[in-house]
Amino acid sequence: MTKRDYYEILGVTRSAGGDEIKTSYRKLAMKYHPDRNPGDKEAEEKFKEAAEAYEVLMDPNKRARYDQFGHAGMRGSGFDHGFNNVNDIFTHFSDIFGGGSIFDEIFGSGGSRRHSGRHKQPGIQGNDLKITLRLTLEEIAEGVEKTIKVKRFEKCKHCSGSGAKGTSGTTECATCHGSGEVRTVSRSMFGQFVNIQVCPSCGGEGRVIKEKCVYCGGEGRERKETTMKVNIPAGVSSGNYIPLRGEGDSGIRGGSSGDLIVLIEETEHKFFVREDDDILYDLTISVSEAVLGAEVEVPVLGGTVMMKVEPGTQPGKILRLRDKGIKHLNHSGKGDQLVHISVFIPNKLSGKEKEMFKELARSENIKPKSKHGDRKSKGFFGKVKEQFS
Repeated sequence: MTKRDYYEILGVTRSAGGDEIKTSYRKLAMKYHPDRNPGDKEAEEKFKEAAEAYEVLMDPNKRARYDQFGHAGMRGSGFDHGFNNVNDIFTHFSDIFGGGSIFDEIFGSGGSRRHSGRHKQPGIQGNDLKITLRLTLEEIAEGVEKTIKVKRFEKCKHCSGSGAKGTSGTTECATCHGSGEVRTVSRSMFGQFVNIQVCPSCGGEGRVIKEKCVYCGGEGRERKETTMKVNIPAGVSSGNYIPLRGEGDSGIRGGSSGDLIVLIEETEHKFFVREDDDILYDLTISVSEAVLGAEVEVPVLGGTVMMKVEPGTQPGKILRLRDKGIKHLNHSGKGDQLVHISVFIPNKLSGKEKEMFKELARSENIKPKSKHGDRKSKGFFGKVKEQFS
């Protein structure tokens, strides 16, 4: 089963800080705890899923590996908790609940807990955006600077992103008194039950606008289309992505901006097939060129070169053009271009040409030494690395 993105699980952006990640996880843990959802296997799985995401994103080393390599980067990184027992999750992460266990707050076993409040950051953080950038092999081979167009929310120039009209400003939310949360307490046979939700009046900000900006409707941002330049390093592949920090949607009412994720997509080439950083090319030559040898013009990325075909070159032979491939992404040097030789066999001949071939057929040098092929031969593109490893 494919794992979901950790940031998506917790509902935070890739630039989210520790406090935001901790708050998001705390809410999910309380929402999906099995004791609140008895017999609900889906809720229990979401509970464990959120714990796994929190474990990785709160560890700087694990988070860095995950940001660079995704879930594959977690293999062998030391993340092997599993959290088969849901009670162990709260023991492991008890720090985010202010000590002890979340059971103290849900069931009242540790006495009542007083909300200590927290400093509210202004606004709501903007969303991350994703754009797909299609690149040719020529662009990938050497790296390229591309200009892209992005539709996104940008800070409202009329209110400077505050969302307020003129100098009216904001005031503390009367519903949550600045905390950004509302709590409802109920009692059952199991004890006290506390439900914490985002304040519906201020959306979790803790403050409300006195008078909204008429241009952005109080959001502090407007929908715009902008252009920007992005440098693509040589050697990228389809599926690689480049995060542009702070280039996503602007936040609501002064909140920080999300990121723009540029996803690389490699377009199919007319002549070449890519194999890692090598370029594969199929060259067809005539019978006479294969027998006598020749200098032939061969296309390469960015131009053409002259390549020598030795006399007696056999069909299926692979010739190497050094450093005519793609620049390596993480170290110096380039891949090669591997040229697979095919020989053209004519199926239409004039009478004179037929006589010439009949004459050649009488020569022992024209006849094959054996009429049995190589049972172990494989297709070209499947054996290139095997031949040159």
